[in-house]
Amino acid sequence: MFTDTEETAVYKTAMVGDPDLTSRLLDAGVSFSGEEIEQTSTLVTLLMWFLPLIIFVAIGQVMYKKLLNKAGGGGSAMTFGMGKSNAKVYVQSTDGIRFSDVAGEEEAKENLTEIVDYLHNPTKYKEIGASMPKGILLVGPPGTGKTMLAKAVAGESNVPFFSISGSEFVEMFVGMGASKVRDLFRQAKEKAPCIVFIDEIDAIGKKRDGQLGGNDEREQTLNQLLTEMDGFEDNTGVIILAATNRPESLDPALTRPGRFDRRVPVELPDLQGREAILRVHAKKIRIADDVDFSKVARMASGASGAELANIVNEAALRAVRDGRSFATQSDMEESVEVVIAGYQKKNAILTDREKWMVAYHEVGHALVAARQTNSAPVQKITIIPRTSGALGYTMQVEEGNHYLMIKEELENKIATLTGGRAAEEVKFGTISTGAANDIEQATKLARAMITRYGMSGDFDMVAMETVTNQYLGGDTSLACSPQSQAEIDRQVIELVKKQHEKAIQILTENREKLDEISQYLYEKETITGEEFMTILNA
Repeated sequence: MFTDTEETAVYKTAMVGDPDLTSRLLDAGVSFSGEEIEQTSTLVTLLMWFLPLIIFVAIGQVMYKKLLNKAGGGGSAMTFGMGKSNAKVYVQSTDGIRFSDVAGEEEAKENLTEIVDYLHNPTKYKEIGASMPKGILLVGPPGTGKTMLAKAVAGESNVPFFSISGSEFVEMFVGMGASKVRDLFRQAKEKAPCIVFIDEIDAIGKKRDGQLGGNDEREQTLNQLLTEMDGFEDNTGVIILAATNRPESLDPALTRPGRFDRRVPVELPDLQGREAILRVHAKKIRIADDVDFSKVARMASGASGAELANIVNEAALRAVRDGRSFATQSDMEESVEVVIAGYQKKNAILTDREKWMVAYHEVGHALVAARQTNSAPVQKITIIPRTSGALGYTMQVEEGNHYLMIKEELENKIATLTGGRAAEEVKFGTISTGAANDIEQATKLARAMITRYGMSGDFDMVAMETVTNQYLGGDTSLACSPQSQAEIDRQVIELVKKQHEKAIQILTENREKLDEISQYLYEKETITGEEFMTILNA
């Protein structure tokens, strides 16, 4: 102990090391005990346990109220979308679309008109004992008008029309898609008779493979759809419309009779169909009275309804750019070329040698086509570069509908495709990269002749190649042995080489006309089929 100047006693202690202290205390009979002092108070303990819980509950309440407000009112948790169908209901017409606004698909319209008539007059069908199909599947390439036909059904039927996309059934949580299907059919049965339209049904209707790691959510959704369409519970008054580009990928249980009873092909329009579609869309714009829709339809061979609508719209835009108040024949023809090959590249400057080579290349195509029988007439030749990458092109237009092609026509087409490269060889004695697309098309056509069309003597009528996704590009795969594949390659090379030699022979025999027409094309840059034939026959 010590004392400071203010006489304040200050005591200090220190730890004394004594390991035998406990033994001596026990020997002396001393009773002693100790306990750990609680370091935290009761209030701190309560806050540690209950404060996070209170915070989480408060956050949940805020989020719940926001979701309810977003959904537009009160209700259960299902109100804001989980397990609830997002189908749009069209009681009356969508944008005023009727069957009269849909052209070029008369067979599909006839099938769907029958459905509309049944909804309006069910008695005459029931008297004879007939019942309408439960499901109608619209199949075809993109842009052919499947969704527009469904809209036309909505406009004509005057019954509740539910529209939903197949992808809207796909959810993150297993069981939510099936719940949406149940909710959709519950609403439909309440409003029966009605029509339910499911666009892109292949999103939920793919074949069930049963492999581990499969999509359980999609399969449960499909199972629920199968049950709703043809289960124990009667589904009277609800007609299902569905559209897809991939019918081969759908589950067989979905496409069997009793579910989708009727398949309606919505194919690319023929010549008359293309002309009718052009006339329908031309009503929406101001157009000259002398427009030849038949000629434009022939130029747009293979175009879908959506592409034809785009052609008419491009013609109207071109007329506006040129300061005119209506579209003309030239606008329509130029818009066909825009859809096929792209816009003209006005800033693309070719060297003089390149321009000559492109001129001879395109005239080579046209001359080989003109000197062969069973070839489509030449409509136009141009050497103006396009935004698609083409430095020029030769347009051939069939005179009418063409559903079949004989072997000689296919061989002539291959010869025409090789005519551009042949002209380069005849005139310049060298070759360029300009024939890349021609080579690709010629090879594809020659391979199809041998592997799919049975036009090879060695393989007779055996299919060596299969086609999948016929409406989405038509991917092909060989179904034969490696030895057969090698033989196919040999025959493809032989076929293309033979037609290439024929093209060189034709151009060599008509060398003067090749030079004369190429000179004329070099100067004019674009010539018509009439000008080409006039020089050729002079």
